[in-house]
Amino acid sequence: MNLLFGGVGIRSTGGNIGLLILRVFSGLSLAFAHGIGKVPPSERFIGDVEKLGFPMPALFAWAAGASELLGGVFLAAGFMTRPAAFFVAITMFVAAFLQHAADPFRGKEKALLFLCIAIFYFFVGAGRFSVDGFIRKQDAILEE
Repeated sequence: MNLLFGGVGIRSTGGNIGLLILRVFSGLSLAFAHGIGKVPPSERFIGDVEKLGFPMPALFAWAAGASELLGGVFLAAGFMTRPAAFFVAITMFVAAFLQHAADPFRGKEKALLFLCIAIFYFFVGAGRFSVDGFIRKQDAILEE
């Protein structure tokens, strides 16, 4: 019965391994399949940002590219996970609901998936097997 309906908690070793696998894969995918091509932003990408109505489109294009590239790398490493996830979530929200607003679901699916993953890590954190987890452990040792 446990095989069908059981599970492990996020704080368990198995849960932390699951957090690690999802974090590393999704973070590196975001960074190297999407973000790396946007830093530095091309004139076309800056133009797309301008069409969305953002003031200072070059600045916002840099912010979006950095969010995907650096946010993805930080997420993969589990370093400053909640701030990284916050900026990734904002960027993916804009991608899904502004840039791809008129697209069918298939056109916005990746942005929505990255948005949901970012929201998850914003609330849950990186887990034990992360840079954040290492820093937390070091803080606990220093407080003793």
